[in-house]
Amino acid sequence: MSSKPVIGLLGGGQLGRMLCQAAAPLDVEIAILDAENAPAKQINQNSRNINGSYKDAEKIRELASHCSVLSVETEHVDTTVLEEIATTTKVAVCPSWKTLRLIQDKYEQKSYFAGQGIPVAESVAIEGSGEAMLASLKAVSAKFGYPWMLKSRKDSYDGRGNLKISTEADLERAVAEFGNFSCYAEKFVPFQCELSVLVIRTEDDEGRTKRLLPYPAVETVHEDNICSRVYLPPRTTPAAVCERAQQVASDVVGKLWGRGIFAVEMFVTQDNQILVNEIAPRPHNSGHLFIEAVPYMSQYKAQLTSILDQTLPAEIEPYVSSSIMINILGGANPESHLPLVEKAKSMYGNKMAVYVHLYGKESKPSRKIGHITVTGLVASITELEEFAKPLVDMASDIRHERLQARSKALRPEQAVSKATQAPLVLVTMGSDSDLPVLKAGIDILNQFGVPWEVDITSAHRTPAKMADVATKAAGRGIKVIIAAAGGAAHLPGMVSAYTPLPVIGVPVKATHLDGVDSLYSIVQMPRGVPTATVGINNSTNAALLAIRCLGAFIPEYHNKMKAYQLENEKQVEEKANKLREINVEAYLAQMKKA
Repeated sequence: MSSKPVIGLLGGGQLGRMLCQAAAPLDVEIAILDAENAPAKQINQNSRNINGSYKDAEKIRELASHCSVLSVETEHVDTTVLEEIATTTKVAVCPSWKTLRLIQDKYEQKSYFAGQGIPVAESVAIEGSGEAMLASLKAVSAKFGYPWMLKSRKDSYDGRGNLKISTEADLERAVAEFGNFSCYAEKFVPFQCELSVLVIRTEDDEGRTKRLLPYPAVETVHEDNICSRVYLPPRTTPAAVCERAQQVASDVVGKLWGRGIFAVEMFVTQDNQILVNEIAPRPHNSGHLFIEAVPYMSQYKAQLTSILDQTLPAEIEPYVSSSIMINILGGANPESHLPLVEKAKSMYGNKMAVYVHLYGKESKPSRKIGHITVTGLVASITELEEFAKPLVDMASDIRHERLQARSKALRPEQAVSKATQAPLVLVTMGSDSDLPVLKAGIDILNQFGVPWEVDITSAHRTPAKMADVATKAAGRGIKVIIAAAGGAAHLPGMVSAYTPLPVIGVPVKATHLDGVDSLYSIVQMPRGVPTATVGINNSTNAALLAIRCLGAFIPEYHNKMKAYQLENEKQVEEKANKLREINVEAYLAQMKKA
């Protein structure tokens, strides 16, 4: 093996790519295990690279045979094989497999840190599945009160695998969605903001800590469960709280094992207390801005320096007064981000600078494909924020475009089909002749990605079936029922009498009375049996109302509804502008052509 250090890296995404960029001028060779065209391999071609999955034990052993040190780009790796390599070969594993194994189970992680005196939110393991799990969830609700957080113990990131439990009605949904996962409950933390602190850790040959070197605290902003921006220094957090965050982060990393760079994410509570949320045992999204803010010791150079046990500075002091990092996330179209990139390339300021980093990744909605860092040599964070506003606004526009694209009508050829996911909305009717009326509402449910199922349950011809379907709906995970009927139109009201779920009635225009009879039948329900009623044949509004009901406790649908409303507003404004541009006759002529 060459005397030059060779670091084997499990994973070759954007973090690996930036690690390779830091390694090249230091003459440190990186050998990557990942797919053939992974972002890191695009700029780091060498004979030691291995094509394959970084979760493949045999591939990991093969990589280790070419390296002096193994490190990771992600904590979701096979720690059993890493333990084997660390204990039976001379290849060092940094950070330690023990740290990676602990981090992989978030409940074990929180329990361990709580036992070490680290401030964390109170958490409880969720036991069993089905009825046993439901009983466990009810016990947690009694202990914590509402709201509280249900979280998957493993394989969750960027907010995925988390569910906020706001009311008792959420418990059945939790069982349906998380019943096959190992979960834990966490007391809800009302927080002011989120901070992140990077810490460099080195240790001696006996595993004893030598250095814990923290970076300044940064503020992270999340949208749609993904980090969108990072601010240095935090905009409103007092300096004393930031210093406390540095100390807590150092305490956390001091309780771990192995050399490397660690990111500690924390909540700042309403009374300025610090609670640790998560730990990443590797370079982290919140540390990208230090490439320019601390050029002598970026988090990637820190990773290299620490795992090779080389000399570190006495402290980490930024070269700039302020810095902002803006994530470039894929938009609705593959080219959506390009105007943002071009704008960033064109911006220059008085002692302010803009740096663009692209990761060589295909653009997909919400995918991290790059980032922009803005630095102010002597500017305050407020002044820099004003300078960076055009970039923040453009990134926000990409986000809104992405959300609106999700809400555009899909209009599938076969709208009426069995849902592939557990249905949340039951669409039922008294006769198949009502199906054409319901088709528009079903299209809306598809448009918003709401899982549904359809049935025919006549209040008069199949009353026993109707009662059975309505009675069992809630137990099956149904959250809203849409019922359509014409003429006497008893179905929506009778369904409502048999279920505690919200029922939305759609009056269907029959042969006589133009549907007014159906409207009156549904809307005039007696007290105690509420049944929402939309306009005659208006299944579109029934579906939109159902989605609003779901959005009250499922953020995904709440956000989609907001995007839908913004799109409607935009369309009206565009029509108004068009009408002002041309005369009435020309506008009417265009309407006829359309």
